[in-house]
Amino acid sequence: MSTTVPRLARLAVLAAGLGLLAGCGVNNIPSYEETAKARWSQVLNEYQRRTDLIPNLVETVKGYAAQERQVLEAVTNARARATQVQIPPDIVTNPEAFKRFQEAQAQLTGALGRLLAVSERYPELKSNQNFLALQSQLEGTENRIAVARRDYIEAVRQYNTELRTFPGLIWASTLYRENKAMETFTVAEEVQRPPQVKF
Repeated sequence: MSTTVPRLARLAVLAAGLGLLAGCGVNNIPSYEETAKARWSQVLNEYQRRTDLIPNLVETVKGYAAQERQVLEAVTNARARATQVQIPPDIVTNPEAFKRFQEAQAQLTGALGRLLAVSERYPELKSNQNFLALQSQLEGTENRIAVARRDYIEAVRQYNTELRTFPGLIWASTLYRENKAMETFTVAEEVQRPPQVKF
């Protein structure tokens, strides 16, 4: 009986220790990492949706604005560049790859903006139901991209903060040494500048 009591006491201490360990955030890093990865997948999903809409939009505009060949080619080329960017598995922890991806998407966004500006010159195009439906879908997709990016940025903020603050810092330096901070989206310098208004 005397050996049973110490054994039970050790089991109780071990159980209490495991309970404390579980309550100290040891699972936060992998949980936050998985959330950030899921949010990143949603970002990619929304960009793919936009990429899939572009050929239909370009073909619709092409029928009305054939002389705007340069703009149409710019959109097509930007889409091709955006789809050719290799997305390595470590993109969210690889600053160079993340920057290339972000630049390709920014070029595509700019080209689409020029395409929609061209459409303003063609009243018959602006009233075309196919164009209006595609434009609406594209605008909705841009909003969905913004929401997906916002959600990803928040998930990355939470994950990166956990890696750098107590008690996550302890777990990051012991159990999760291979975990790196994830990249987040930045705003291009030209977008940050306020527009100049001249009269």
